[in-house]
Amino acid sequence: MPEWLLSLIVLVVLVVLALLPFAIKILREYERGVLFRLGRFVGVKGPGIFFIIPGFDKMSKIDLRTITLDVPKQRVVTKDNVSVDVDAVVYMRVFNPSDAVMKVEHYILATSLLSQTTVRDVLGQVELDDLLTKREELNKRLQKILDEATDPWGVKVSAVTIKDISLPETMLRAIAKQAEAERERRSRVIMATGELEAATKMSEAAQRYQKNPAALRLRELQTLTEIAREKNLIVVTPSQLGTHLGEVLGLTTALRKQEKG
Repeated sequence: MPEWLLSLIVLVVLVVLALLPFAIKILREYERGVLFRLGRFVGVKGPGIFFIIPGFDKMSKIDLRTITLDVPKQRVVTKDNVSVDVDAVVYMRVFNPSDAVMKVEHYILATSLLSQTTVRDVLGQVELDDLLTKREELNKRLQKILDEATDPWGVKVSAVTIKDISLPETMLRAIAKQAEAERERRSRVIMATGELEAATKMSEAAQRYQKNPAALRLRELQTLTEIAREKNLIVVTPSQLGTHLGEVLGLTTALRKQEKG
């Protein structure tokens, strides 16, 4: 074998050995590689081991796991002109690696910027009361809008959560006053309802006493008896009770004796 041929073979072997680590690629189960050869899309590789041609192939590695994207605090002006600061969290994942590489540049950054804009737009269309009480409904609305917008990028937005709503100090005091007024209103309503029920029962009792005078007289005697238990108390009775005063005094005397005994 000519010496020059042997040298060439040795050189080729050395080049292959030097390039071999760059040609072998290993991807985990949750990773995919989008492969381009001389600038043209070849396909999606992985998981596992595969080979590329160094210098000719270029690979972009994509993680398929769910990513937690923290949306920076956004200043939102609600429909009723209240300025609040809102924090949110977006949960996203790539379901189409080739679209995530070829149809958008930096899909994570694009989704983050889109999330910030969507949060301001959607929450700016509702009033403060709805923002505080209908958070779950707003989360679903944000998730639907973001998911539809990122679908062409091969990105799935699985959930959006409004993490925190910061209110101005003046608004916090106003809400506290509103809550206090609401509790006072409920208290007054409960008291009025109790008065109404008591008046209704007393009206029913009056009608029953009117139909049964004897029961009314017994009630009067019972009342006088309870009053007579108090010492040093002068009781003035109506004239129609004069005939029954002896009964009242007798009953009072018997009660006093019973108490002393």
